[in-house]
Amino acid sequence: MIDSAATLRSIALAKPATIRVFERFGLDYCCGGSRPLALACAEKNLDTEAFLSALADAAASAPEERDFTKATATELISHIVGTHHAFIRGELPRLEAIAAKVAQKHGQSHPEVLEIQQMLQVLGEDLLQHLYKEEAILFPYVQSLERSLKGNADLPHACFGSVESPVRVMIQEHENAAELLEQMRATSGGFAPPPDACPTFAGFYDGLGAFERDLHRHVHLENNLLFPLAIEMEQGAQLSR
Repeated sequence: MIDSAATLRSIALAKPATIRVFERFGLDYCCGGSRPLALACAEKNLDTEAFLSALADAAASAPEERDFTKATATELISHIVGTHHAFIRGELPRLEAIAAKVAQKHGQSHPEVLEIQQMLQVLGEDLLQHLYKEEAILFPYVQSLERSLKGNADLPHACFGSVESPVRVMIQEHENAAELLEQMRATSGGFAPPPDACPTFAGFYDGLGAFERDLHRHVHLENNLLFPLAIEMEQGAQLSR
């Protein structure tokens, strides 16, 4: 049974299939995942019992999904980089190119597209810097921590002090990215193309929606699994000295 007092984060971790329901109703289970389900439903004017039923149905009918709560830090990092980082690097240039076409053709009649194009540019620049910092600094340190705890390496030296320091920065950057996407969603009316939208226009909004969904899953794995695991490993390594 899923309890209405449980947090969105804990539900998404225990039953990954429920993520689709959170996405469908616009409930933030990654950056805002610490809220109890009942409170999140109240904020969106959703019937809690009906929502609990939808979550239970999704959990019961979904095919088996990988349980990332049992993954090692290295396994999580490999999945995040190979799946979500790769998606961002491949999808951003495509969306930016489509945004330029849509802005040129529809910007005069739909000025909101120009705003969205500017927000997408800022988001892209921020995310690419974010990925670099994770892959060049944070993730290698976390993997070294894991090797150290297994007895296969010395305790790594960190130029940033505790791992909690870069984790705080990464979480703040996640929240900034989520806020930009939320602004794009609001400006576009929920990524709903206008009646006069051409296929490119409709495809642009569909792509933004898919980008948002992937980022939510990406952030969920980092904020709710990898980062707490990294902090726990560092504390364990220091105690074992």
